[in-house]
Amino acid sequence: MGKWLYEDVAGQIAQQIEDSVYSPGDRLPGIRKLSQQFGVSLATAVEACQLLEDRGIIRARPRSGFYVQEPDGAPVEWRKPESTEDGPTLVTGQARVLELIRQYGDPALLPLGPAVPDPELLPLTALDRCIGHARRVHRNRVAGYDFPPGDESLRVQIARRMADAGCHISPDDVVITSGCQEAISLSLRAVANPGDVIAIESPTFYGILQAIESQGMRALELPTEPGGGIHPETLESAIERWPIQACVAMPNYGNPLGHLASNERKEATVRLLADNGIPLIEDDIYGELGFSGDRPWAAKAWDTDGGVLYCSSFSKTLGAGMRIGWAVPGRFRDQLTYLKYATNQAAPTLQTLALARFLDQGGYDRYLRRIRRIYQRQVNRVARGIQEHFPRGTRVSRPRGGFVLWVELPEHANTLNLQQHALEEGISIAPGPLFSSTERFQRYLRVNCGIADADRVDAAIARLGRLTRKRA
Repeated sequence: MGKWLYEDVAGQIAQQIEDSVYSPGDRLPGIRKLSQQFGVSLATAVEACQLLEDRGIIRARPRSGFYVQEPDGAPVEWRKPESTEDGPTLVTGQARVLELIRQYGDPALLPLGPAVPDPELLPLTALDRCIGHARRVHRNRVAGYDFPPGDESLRVQIARRMADAGCHISPDDVVITSGCQEAISLSLRAVANPGDVIAIESPTFYGILQAIESQGMRALELPTEPGGGIHPETLESAIERWPIQACVAMPNYGNPLGHLASNERKEATVRLLADNGIPLIEDDIYGELGFSGDRPWAAKAWDTDGGVLYCSSFSKTLGAGMRIGWAVPGRFRDQLTYLKYATNQAAPTLQTLALARFLDQGGYDRYLRRIRRIYQRQVNRVARGIQEHFPRGTRVSRPRGGFVLWVELPEHANTLNLQQHALEEGISIAPGPLFSSTERFQRYLRVNCGIADADRVDAAIARLGRLTRKRA
């Protein structure tokens, strides 16, 4: 019976760690406190902790106590900041993204590749009610165009929310778009022309690369630090060397690294670009999905001359199918508004009105608190699974928000090959070369953790680990 009891206590503590009551690096309560919490003897509490230590879930520190184990792998190491010698290049290889998108629509595949939140995690019932209300109350409006800059009631709600990101703006500053991807594409067209050089993070979201590629611009990859994005000194060196027309960055929980730039770095970046007359296109689509619960300030908060074109959407929080995003393009507002109209005339009216009501009802923040906990729990769980099942030498990023992991495999691994073998196992992954303009990161992959069925994900990670070990 004693064995069963300490195993039960260990299981409850492990569940608390799984639920992010305790995060990697946190100290557990002392043995006496644990014995009181679970109503067991000191000896049973000690045995429970020793079992968790044997399983690699916690670790003991001499004269300090037990701590939640962090992933064995160190943060991924990137090239040094001065490595910009490759110069601007035309984007290649992005046709592979279309195959990844097609895989997302295959119900036989587990979508560990596309960074799309699982519908099971979304507030679909509440959204359905708001859509029904919009149909009834705004019947005539729903049948017509919602011309740029878009519905005022939604722009009011967005302006209010952006105050939490340090951006005190007017609803008139906001232009509604059909998702964040369109906001980025319109922003690029507003500030640059075909052939111009666009500085980007490396690795970066492949949607940014597609936007650059589709407009005939050239990408200049700048090494991204896992702890905080592009270093200002790296950016300054690149500005001195290349005719950069614009910079695109994701300072808040960037995709695929999940990094969070400090306020000091954001401010320094905005100031540096402004001093050189270079617009910054900021992708903040993950900004409200930080694990700490605190909404980080956007780089836009330090914009004093309208040179930051802020882009975001509700795709990562309320569902990609809503196709509602927005831009706050600063001094480029008129150009972007015109380009929005010239591209597709209007944002979807029904979804716009429904989202305005959903935000006005006040349940969005409560939902965000819940979904942040779920994503943090899933990210931690998948990271542990990768460390358990993947070959020695594998490294996993430690994101501070969002729901993706960036994984570095050992030398000589090739994730483009791994992708094909994973498909045979019913698993879709995003190979590293998709996140580079020149197909770097051959031994890296991004993993989507925003899937509700955790047990199915666990099994898939174990299968991926076996495939990787065979080819390591």
